[in-house]
Amino acid sequence: MDQKKIESVIGYTFRNPELLKVALTHSSYANEHGGESNERMEYLGDAVIQLFVSERLYGMGGDEGVMTQRRQKLVSAEPLEEAVKRLGLDRFLIHAGGKENVGKKAISSLFESVTAAIYLDGGAKEARRFVISNLFFEESGERNYKGELQELLQSHGSRPSYTLLSKSGEDHAPVFSVKAEADGKIAEGKGKSRKTAEQNAAKAMLSLMKGRA
Repeated sequence: MDQKKIESVIGYTFRNPELLKVALTHSSYANEHGGESNERMEYLGDAVIQLFVSERLYGMGGDEGVMTQRRQKLVSAEPLEEAVKRLGLDRFLIHAGGKENVGKKAISSLFESVTAAIYLDGGAKEARRFVISNLFFEESGERNYKGELQELLQSHGSRPSYTLLSKSGEDHAPVFSVKAEADGKIAEGKGKSRKTAEQNAAKAMLSLMKGRA
């Protein structure tokens, strides 16, 4: 397990690396080699994600029905799987046998187990940052450059990857720098959250791919 590389992808440094290892361990590996799988962490992570997403949506406004629909859209398997693949966390899943042993649920559940590991290691503040930075809360009228880039690349048979380059500034006013890579091209973006930085990197990548930069 390349701990430093994984921590760079996640944007968090673990005090207890064992928590990270468990978060990445699929039941197929635990059953074959012993040790704990990430299933218990999935359970905790699901609850933690629900809380932070609900908290964020509450702050955005809307009635109960609207908030419930938005939350379901954000915490279902598909957006969690997309977040895992965008980060490249699926590369680090510890499992036994070939890829056929790992289904879609195992990939989407990684977001839950990693969230739980961060929560257990660093507390609510760090876990909240990870969740909010990596799930897309679409504001009214906000253009989704990441979605546009994803659609464009799907027609090429590829997908973008995003890497956190740095986080600077004070805790109350952080600045995130993110690198986007796609089809051999690289673009960078900055923002007050990792999500915003990824959006700006995707915007820059779209300009590159459309020949405007």
